[in-house]
Amino acid sequence: MHTIIRDKETSRDEFIFYSKRLMRLLIEHALSFLPFQDCTVQTPQGQDYVGKCYAGKQITGVSILRAGETMEPALRAVCKDVRIGTILIQTNQLTGEPELHYLRLPKDISDDHVILMDCTVSTGAAAMMAVRVLLDHDVPEDKIFLLSLLMAEMGVHSVAYAFPRVRIITTAVDKRVNDLFRIIPGIGNFGDRYFGTDAVPDGSDEEETASMG
Repeated sequence: MHTIIRDKETSRDEFIFYSKRLMRLLIEHALSFLPFQDCTVQTPQGQDYVGKCYAGKQITGVSILRAGETMEPALRAVCKDVRIGTILIQTNQLTGEPELHYLRLPKDISDDHVILMDCTVSTGAAAMMAVRVLLDHDVPEDKIFLLSLLMAEMGVHSVAYAFPRVRIITTAVDKRVNDLFRIIPGIGNFGDRYFGTDAVPDGSDEEETASMG
């Protein structure tokens, strides 16, 4: 599937279709790392069945805009009644530092397992700020799951070093990030390809440059 979505000749319809497939697989895999406990139910035949049930309070998804919101339907498809929050982080062009521009989180998420979603993570700057926002809202570090379709090694190392208890789950890791903060070989600007918007004229990856991954 990565071969298809990385191919610059792939049509937008196919890009969306296979991206959604990857998102669903990624989220299903991530859910397997949640805590479970034994529970007993009764079958229609009147027999007990010992299985597993979620041992936490609730699952909340938080998407890092804009590309992260494309993962919300996949999360809703496998987590009934999941709550969703959003974060917008952009880089200050004068200081080069990431800044929080918009935040909408459900109430009382401190006891939830939080699935933080962004389709690509290059430097890890945006992801780390998003984690800090969650920590500021009393979400324990070990209850945060960072999910991404594609990450650069730099982003993985940055997040893991800063927040060693955050669980990082991705479908692929690429070696390099170039001077425009684009993942190499990468996938291009995920948001532009998914939403069908125009790329930045200078060829830079506007989304990754804006959020610095």
